[in-house]
This record gives sequence, structure tokens and C-alpha cells, in this order.
Amino acid sequence: MRAILHSDLNCFYASVEMMLDPTLRGKAVAVCGSTENRHGIVLAKSQLAKQAGVKTGMANWEAREACPGLIVVPPQYDQYLKYSALTREIYYRYTDLVEPYGMDECWIDVTGSRLTSGTAMEIAEEIRKATREELGLTVSIGVSFNKIFAKLGSDMRKPDAITEITPENYRDKVWPLPASDLLYVGRATAKKLADRSVYTIGDIAATDPAFLRCWLGINGVALWTFASGNDSSRVMHKDFVSPVKSVGHGITCVTDLHDEDEVWKVILELSQDIGHKLRLHGLMANGVQIMVRGNDLGFRQFQAKLPYATRSQQEIALTARKLFHENYVWINPVRAVTVRAINLAPEGDPQQFDLFTDTEKIEKQDRLETTVDDIRRRYGKRAIFAAALMGDIKMPDRGNAEIIMPGMMYS
Repeated sequence: MRAILHSDLNCFYASVEMMLDPTLRGKAVAVCGSTENRHGIVLAKSQLAKQAGVKTGMANWEAREACPGLIVVPPQYDQYLKYSALTREIYYRYTDLVEPYGMDECWIDVTGSRLTSGTAMEIAEEIRKATREELGLTVSIGVSFNKIFAKLGSDMRKPDAITEITPENYRDKVWPLPASDLLYVGRATAKKLADRSVYTIGDIAATDPAFLRCWLGINGVALWTFASGNDSSRVMHKDFVSPVKSVGHGITCVTDLHDEDEVWKVILELSQDIGHKLRLHGLMANGVQIMVRGNDLGFRQFQAKLPYATRSQQEIALTARKLFHENYVWINPVRAVTVRAINLAPEGDPQQFDLFTDTEKIEKQDRLETTVDDIRRRYGKRAIFAAALMGDIKMPDRGNAEIIMPGMMYS
């Protein structure tokens, strides 16, 4: 039987801040984005802040209302990456099968380590102690025979705790939990299940998979497999690089966008970065997706297929603009925009054009954009750009680097 751990660093960002600045210990602390750049939401909070009602994603002013004595600190991503890597070094003492799930969580397969390092519970306890003593951070660890139940276990007791879910006890420990506690059951899926009187993980396991497939597609069958304790997905090797499923870029604007011309400039700027990334990864997009958030904080998402696979920033930008024009209802000004290239394929894959497609024009545009991309790579991002992007386009820190974290399971 497999022995899988899921280790979750407790209140990670806030814990790192308190470890770096001991004067913050024992206080209600929240790591928040910049209010000036309109990223003023809670990214992480300490246990005391959580107990006071502070929630991740809450606006800064809401967090201060919930917890009047709240101490707000800006994020230090370089430090979070550093301590994330140091924590993984502890995991590597036991196995190379360490799969990240975000910056603060990892699955660890210790099936082959039990002969030399003890039982899965003993290894989990060693990891818990080493993380506390060597890094000053705490972890909650789930121990189980598959990845899904290991993650559930790490969520059951926090902070600084270990929970074991076995083939003998999972029906008692897991099945009474709300369906929303199961990995990949989001708000919309939980509502669909509740509308059909499926409220708990046990209810999912007791439902005919054919019904779940009818309600939720192939994902419904996967949820039944997870709830029934039959998950067999692997923990990937530490050197595994997950395949790129989409390439996107999003931004929260410095001030609201009030017309389509302002939105177009943001879309064009974002699309330039997407075209660069597609070339970098040797990929072509078969579709475009945009996500728009109004100043009411509500999200709208739209997508469309492309007539042919492309890495052209111009084609992606024009498709995104068309999607926005045809779908967005101007009830509220626009606060944030994300553009994403989806349904990716390797650039060498053959494709069939119709008789009316001007392939010579497509090739000419690709050569032009490749040349522009090379100039920007050699002389800087602002060495050459569209004239429409001159002046203030309401985007903060247009040269910011991005941090991309893994977040998928693989079978």
C-alpha cells in the first residue's frame, strides 16, 4: 500500500513575516497587496487574524474593520520562495517524489522510504519537527494511501499537526465532510451537487457515477473516484516540469477603465507578453480567453476559438478585443483584465488552412513579430512597442516579473 504525505505550511506568508520580524509574533498580522496599485487585498493572515474574522481575498479596509488592531505588512515574495525551497530540502531527505501544489504545499511519496526511515507517521513527525526547529515554521501534514485523502488530512487539524487517514477509517473521517472539502469541488460544482441533494463526500461516493457524469461530465466520474478512496494519481518526481496548459497575463489597473479604447490598450499590452511566452515555449494557441473584473469585483469570463493556431500577439489581441466588445455589458467600469491563450499545441504541429486564408500574410506577420520580440529581448521590453501604448495606459509597473507556481495533479 502506498504511503503519501501532504505537507501544508501554516499561514505561510504571515508565518515567514513573523519569523523574520519577531516583534510580530503573537499578534494579528495580515500580508496585503498594495493599496496604491489597487491590489489591496489580504494575501495571507496569521492564526490570530483568522480568529478575528480576517479572510484571504478580503479588501484591506474590510480586514481592518474585522480586526481593528490588525498589523498589515507588504509581501516579500523572494523570502517566500526562499523558505519554500528550504522546506522542500527537508522533504528531499526522505524521497525524490515531491510534487509541489503551490508555494506552501507538497505531496510527498514515502512508500519506498519506510524501510530506512520508519513508518509514514514517523517520517511525518520528523518533517514536522525539522521544519519547526530548523526554519521556525510549522506544517500540518496529512498521511494517507492516496493524494486526495492526504490533502484532506492536512486540512483537518491546524496548525502544527498530523492527521492519518487509513483504508480502515476513511469512511468515518472523510465521508461526513462537506462535498466542498474535496479537492476540485469548487463553489459552482458544490452548488450543482447540492441542487441534487448531494451534500457530503460520502454522498458523492454513494451516487451512481453515471449520474455524476451526466451532471458534471468526465469530472463527475473523477470526483466519484476521489470520494470512494480510489485515487491512484502519482506523486511526480521533484524534477518534473508540468506541461504548459495555457499562457496568460492579467493586471489590476491603477484606475478604472471607462471605455473600450482604454480596455484595448491594456489588452494589447498584455497580448505582447503572451506572444513572447508562446515563442519562448514553442507553442501555438487555438483559442483566446479573457477575464474581466468590474469595480463591483464581479468576474466575467469569455472565450473563443481561433480560425487557425497562432502565436501572433496581434491575432490574440484582436480576438480578445472582439470578445470584450461582443460580451461585456457596461454596467460598471473595468478594474482588472486578463488575457489568456488556450488550447495550446506545439508550434511544429501541421494544420489545415481553408482556401480563403492568406498564409503568406500570416507568415509575414509572424516574421515581423519574431523580429520585434528579438529586439525587445536584446534591448529591453520598452525598446520597441506599438504607438497606441505610448502615454498612460493605467497599468502599474509594466515591467514587473511574474511568479508562476505549479498547481495541478497528474495521473
